[in-house]
Amino acid sequence: MERKIHKIDANGKAVGRIASEIALLLRGKNKPEYEPHLDMGDAVEVTNIEKIRITGRKLEDKEYHNHSGYPGGLRTRKMKDLMTKNPKEVLEKAVYNMLPANKLRANMKKRLIIK
Repeated sequence: MERKIHKIDANGKAVGRIASEIALLLRGKNKPEYEPHLDMGDAVEVTNIEKIRITGRKLEDKEYHNHSGYPGGLRTRKMKDLMTKNPKEVLEKAVYNMLPANKLRANMKKRLIIK
């Protein structure tokens, strides 16, 4: 199987729209020989991630939660902080949650290249 590299420019595009497009390419759903139990997707390279468009009040309202497993170990970060510190992580989280929650997810995520 031959994997292609798709190049996407994120300049001015909304996070969710671009994430669903990336997830489709990583899964291989754009190919006629697609089968859900096989990892047949291509690699995706995304550029201009710092110019991505955030719509509505997401910058102030959207929160990402992490729990260490210990009592009181819930960490909460706002999207605004993530966008200033590491905008790459916002897109990675959006794409990760759009991929299937099974053994194939990790290898699909490895083919996402964000520059």
